Parts: sequence; C-alpha cells; structure tokens
Amino acid sequence: MKVLVTVKRVVDYNVKVRVKPDGSDVDIANVKMSMNPFDEIAVEEAVRLKEKGVATEIVVITCGTVASQDVLRTAFAMGADRGILVESAEALQPLAVAKVLKAVFDKEQPQLVIMGKQAIDDDSNQTGQMFAALAGLPQATFASKLDINGGSAQVTREVDGGLQTIAVTLPAVVTTDLRLNEPRYVTLPNIMKAKKKEIETIPAAGLGLNLVPRLRLVKVADPPGRSAGVKVDSVDVLIDKLKNEAKVI
Repeated sequence: MKVLVTVKRVVDYNVKVRVKPDGSDVDIANVKMSMNPFDEIAVEEAVRLKEKGVATEIVVITCGTVASQDVLRTAFAMGADRGILVESAEALQPLAVAKVLKAVFDKEQPQLVIMGKQAIDDDSNQTGQMFAALAGLPQATFASKLDINGGSAQVTREVDGGLQTIAVTLPAVVTTDLRLNEPRYVTLPNIMKAKKKEIETIPAAGLGLNLVPRLRLVKVADPPGRSAGVKVDSVDVLIDKLKNEAKVI
C-alpha cells in the first residue's frame, strides 16, 4: 500500500513570532523553521504502518520554495521513501494546496493520504477537507487512532462530545490530531542517509491549475496586552467586580 503524506514548513513552535512594523505579516526573517507538528504526527503514523507491514511506500509532498526541501529531508530521516516538492514562490492558500494535492494524487494513486489536521501558522484546518472533496474521497478528520483492515480504515476521531469511531473505505484521507502518536526522535545516521534521497521537483505553474489566492491578508497585529490584576479584601468585593466590572456572572 502506498501512503501519501503532506508536510509544511512553518515557523518552529518554540519561536515567539513577531509582527512586521507595518503590520503586513509575521516577520520570518532569520527565524527557525521546522516541520508543522501535526504533519510530524502524520509522517510518524505512516512510518508505523510501514513497520507493521501495512504500507510498502511512503511518499511525502510539500509546497513552497526550495527551502522547503528541509522538511522533506526530515521526513526522510523519520522513514519516508520519496519526496515531492511542488515549487512555488508565492504562498499557496488551502484551496490552491488542495488542487495541487489532487493533481499529485491522480499521478501517484496512493491508497491512503495522511495529513496534519492544520498548520500552526495559519490554523486554517481546511486543506484536508477541501482535498477530499475535490478528489471524491472519504475522509476521517481529527484522528486519534488509526487501524487498517484490508480495504478499509477504522478511525477514532476526537469530536466535541468525546470520541467517535468510523470506518472509511480506501483510498481515503485521514487528518491527524495530537493524540494519534508521538513522533520519534530523528537520529544523526538517519539524517545523513536522508541527504542521499532524491526529491522530485514540480513547478506549481506547470500543473495548469488556478492557484490565484482567494483571500487577501489585510492586517496582522499583536494581541492586546493584559491589564494588571487587582487584589480584593473579601468575597463580596470579588463577586461585585466579577458582576459589575468583568460582567462574567
């Protein structure tokens, strides 16, 4: 079984992001970049399927500039077999990425597509659902457990009311939640081996797709600072402030 996994290069989750002085975007100059954490979980799950003998090949794909090759190399070090870079100088929005994935899916014909539920830079949580719709595939989002049984996948989903277990026929799209697994530590020998694996580069403009952005970023601003707290002398004063000032009760 061939598994296709999507990965994205984002600002490392340990970095405190800064807004550009003109408020046009987030400043990523000289900032540490890494693989989106939810995508790490997706790669780890694909590697575990391969270790179980369920998957035979893992193909990872990313969209972006040449610099995005580093997240493909990280996926190689974790255990992925092949990488595809859809090269684009412009940042692609969720619908554009979904269209690109549909083109690659038609070419690769994987039996399973595993994606992070969202990227931590835009938090859109849209690409997996859009891609599934465009490709006409069943989808299981927010997965916390995945089992492959022949031609179907049993997925436990994290929903507002708790957990929901569903079965989807393959090929299908699964998006990963935090509790699906814990990604492995990438060792130095595997990092060195990853450098030898080839990456197929496909120009986004050559796919013949309409990738024009549908949304325009108007402004980015820091969240307002929190006001200082106050100490109260009694419960009655606390209740009065919560009721009349904070208006939360």
